[in-house]
Parts: sequence; C-alpha cells; structure tokens
Amino acid sequence: MSKKTKIWLVTAFSLTLIGCIIFAGVMTLLKWDFTKLSTEKLETNNYEISGNYKDISITTDTADVTFEICNETKTSVKCFEPKNIKHLVSVKDGTLMIKVIDNRKWYEYIGIFSGSPKITVYIPQGEYGALKLCGSTGDVKIPKNLKFENIDISQSTGNVTNFASATKSINIKTSTGDILTQNIFANSLKLSVSTGKITAYNISGSDTFEFNVSTGKTQITDIKCKNLISSGNTGNITMKNVIATEKFSVKRTTGKVRFENCDASEIFMETDTGNVIGSLLSDKVFITNTDTGNINVPKTTIGGKCEITTDTGDIKITVN
Repeated sequence: MSKKTKIWLVTAFSLTLIGCIIFAGVMTLLKWDFTKLSTEKLETNNYEISGNYKDISITTDTADVTFEICNETKTSVKCFEPKNIKHLVSVKDGTLMIKVIDNRKWYEYIGIFSGSPKITVYIPQGEYGALKLCGSTGDVKIPKNLKFENIDISQSTGNVTNFASATKSINIKTSTGDILTQNIFANSLKLSVSTGKITAYNISGSDTFEFNVSTGKTQITDIKCKNLISSGNTGNITMKNVIATEKFSVKRTTGKVRFENCDASEIFMETDTGNVIGSLLSDKVFITNTDTGNINVPKTTIGGKCEITTDTGDIKITVN
C-alpha cells in the first residue's frame, strides 16, 4: 500500500470518527429523541362540519385515519398534519370530503421527517351512505356502532381494522398490511392483501365473500355466506365454522388448507405443495387427486360434491 493511500485512509477514518463523536454529543443533548431532528413540523387543525351529508370520501397520503363515535349531533374532524400539507375538509353535494392538499416545492421533499400525521373523524352513531377511503401510507380504524351502505378502502401500506357493517358491500384492499374485521354484516365482502394477513370473525351475508392474498395467512371463523372464494400464492388458510349455502372455492400455490366444522353444497380446493386437512358437517361425494401425497377421505356416496386436487400434499377429510 502506497504512502498516499495510507494518508487518505487515515484521514477518512479520522473524519468518520469525528462525525460519530459530534453526532453522539448532539443526540445526548437531545436525550436521543430523534423527533427533535425533524425538519417537518406538525400542527393540529380542527374542523366543525355544519352541512348535512350522507356519504364520506377521504383521500390522504401518509396519515392514519381513525373514526370515533361522539356524543354530539354534529361531526368534527381533527387533523394532525404538516404545516405545508393541509387537508381540505368540506361538505359538497351531500358528501363529507377530506382531501389532502400538497403544495410543496420539490426542495421541500428533502429533509428529516418524523411523527405520524393523523386524521380523526368524530362522528355520531348511526347509518350512512358510501364510505370511500384512499390512502398511501397509514392505518385505518373504523369502530362498531357505525353502518354504511358500502365501504370501499384502498391502502398501499398500512393496516385496516374494521368493525362497521354494510348493508350492501365491503371492499378492502391493501398492498402491504393486515386486514382485521369482525362482528359485522355485509351483503358481499371482498378482502385483498398482497403482503399481509387477513383475519375475519363472525361475519354473515347473503352473497359472495372473497379472501385473496398474494403472500400471507388467511384466518376466517364463524362465517355465513352464499359463496366463499379464496385465492393465494404463499400462505396458509384456516377456516372454522364456515358455512356457504352454495360453493367453496379455495386455491393455493404454496400453503396449507385447514378447515374445521365447515360445509357447502359444492367444494373445490386446489393446492400445489400444501396439505388439505379438515372436517365437514355433511356427507359428500369426494373427487380427490394427488401426485405424491396420501389420500384419506370417507367413502360416502350421497350428498354434495367435494373436489380436491394437490400435487405433493396430503388430503385428509372427516365428516362430523
């Protein structure tokens, strides 16, 4: 190694060491509170809603969205938001609209950001029309004691927790995040995640329920519907006390299918490398196929049809 190279290495190491010492000193003075390094300041803005509305439309970017039941007769909205990224709150044509307004210049995107923007909607208990919510990064929480005609939620990154019913349909979609919904009614239901987990408890409806994942687990319990459809690439699905008056259709590439005390008139299940294990409530005519796995099903000749196909998995079914 040349003398010049050694000098450069010693200089670089010394500058790095000095930088670490300065950083440690500054953070010690700040008591290691990284939020104090933020170049983005957040403030609270309150909005009182005076107009009448039926529907709710929310479009945001990085804010968490939470609904809370209030004892007042009027709705109010509290936004904890950056000074240069406001939310416009208004009532227009019978719709409560909350929309992010980002007027930042390009150079304002550069900086240190900390803290989590949040939108809290204080809403009276009751029934409403359509709820449409579109966000990028943030969690969504909707409490019980609210009912809508339709719920349509689309998030890129964030968890969605919903305890509100819908007289018509519920459609919740996230890219990266979990979905939890329970103790509700929905005529039709569609829950979709790319990377995340779907958990659904105690839900009833008269039409089709869909649970779709790319990579993630699906756990559904105490479900009653007309048809149940579930697709996924990687991830197990667990079903308990799930009843469909017409059909089950479950497909997995890599993942196990487990069900307990479930039933439908027609059942179609397909996996590539996962086992199919479970118990049904009524007799079926079983049509099963596996390339390298074992098959253990009752020899019944009456009832509906149960067709199961897997490449390398085992098939084991019992009838209670």
